[in-house]
Amino acid sequence: MSLLDYLIFAAYMACVLGIGIYHFLRNKDREDYYVGGRSIDPKYVGLSIVATDVGGGFSIGLGGVGFAMGLSGSWLLFTGLLGAWLCAVLIIPKIKRIDLNKSFLTYPDFLRDRYDQSVAVTAALISGIGYLGFAGAQMLAGAKLASATILQSNPLGMDPMNFSLMIIAVVTILYTVLGGLKAVIYTDAVQWGILLGGLVVITIPAALYEIGGLQALRAGLPPEFFTLTNLSWVQFFNWMITIVPIWLVGMTLYQRMYACKDEADAKKAWYIAGIFEYPIMAFAGVFLGMCARLVFPEAEAEMALPMLIRDVLPAGVAGIVIASYFSAIMSTSDSCMMAASGNFLNDILEQFWLTSDKDKASVRYSMLITLIIGILSVLLAAQFTMVLDAVLYAYAFMVAGLFIPTLGAYFWPRGSCKGALAAMIGGGVVTLLLQLSVISLPEQIDKIGIDASFYGIIAATVLYVSGSLLFPDSLKQEQRQSESLPA
Repeated sequence: MSLLDYLIFAAYMACVLGIGIYHFLRNKDREDYYVGGRSIDPKYVGLSIVATDVGGGFSIGLGGVGFAMGLSGSWLLFTGLLGAWLCAVLIIPKIKRIDLNKSFLTYPDFLRDRYDQSVAVTAALISGIGYLGFAGAQMLAGAKLASATILQSNPLGMDPMNFSLMIIAVVTILYTVLGGLKAVIYTDAVQWGILLGGLVVITIPAALYEIGGLQALRAGLPPEFFTLTNLSWVQFFNWMITIVPIWLVGMTLYQRMYACKDEADAKKAWYIAGIFEYPIMAFAGVFLGMCARLVFPEAEAEMALPMLIRDVLPAGVAGIVIASYFSAIMSTSDSCMMAASGNFLNDILEQFWLTSDKDKASVRYSMLITLIIGILSVLLAAQFTMVLDAVLYAYAFMVAGLFIPTLGAYFWPRGSCKGALAAMIGGGVVTLLLQLSVISLPEQIDKIGIDASFYGIIAATVLYVSGSLLFPDSLKQEQRQSESLPA
């Protein structure tokens, strides 16, 4: 990389941090900090959803699956299209009607309204821990990108990955602590637009020129890389069962639902998000991973795309594309940390210890909690070597514990508080024990390869239905719930 690239990168990062500081100074209360004053334009919300969901982590991960399996890796983001549009049709009409009257700040606020305090607190713990893992995955993605591009060496003589992780952590946590949801959404939209434009308009043509065109790509890769069937049904099922349900339980997504003025704006934002995820970003990401395999066949799958960006882009352009990658990573980490911060502050600390306070002072509490979460995210990031693995572990843990009780909250009036609580604890614990190999499945079932979250969801379904039927809510609770959730 040239000196021009380094200067562009530094200037870009300074501008991003400046936007965070600008919005921090304008944040009056938690309404501004967590839900952007409930009046953000849907096109910005939609692009922010894509940036948060795809972000740097999935961008690097997409390059990795493109490197490993070709165009079939695009099915990974088909889950985003399906999840976004199902949410727009089935969930947004219900949640926005409630939110207009209740002014929720978090996802557990909805569960508290539908069930009770114990369910909301349990959901906040599961969601907060899950987003810690997701934020850590984003930092790992940033470290991989940095160690392959601008931070290949450092004056301290540290290992490039460790040094990169340290630098990414400092910058990301600083931006996160300062910014609020408005800063995240507006910078997300611009940054992701630059990233997508840099990949599609510049990086793909440059990569094709480097390898000698499409014919050279076809000649250099196996034929199955150019089909959409180069994956097993188990892999496709695992992506679907792990990722689609997150659209129903993702705290970052609820914050953006609340940030939209009304149901129509929220639906528009979710439709925009779906189409940008698939096919646009899906095929751009995996195609570049395929090009990277031809240029760097011996590279680690997730390192090849950053190396391609470093080596094939002209001076100046590389700095812009890499900076946009970093900013996407930062913004996704920002969203995840804010989600976890909202869970721990609004749904746990203020329910038991702190006094609920919606003025400027409450933003200071949020900043402190976010700082602690950021530090924990770095420690988690150091435990993973593959970005996509870290993302999917975090997703699986959240989905298994939260999906079934949340689905029941919207569509099964007989679902009870005790059933929801049993499902959250049981589903999350089963998935976690399977992921950590504390318990194991029978050999005949295990060798199929279905993700642990599937068995967690099965356990949660059994516990939710049986618990709700055996321990129904009181008449008073049922009346309150029927009033809170319109048909």
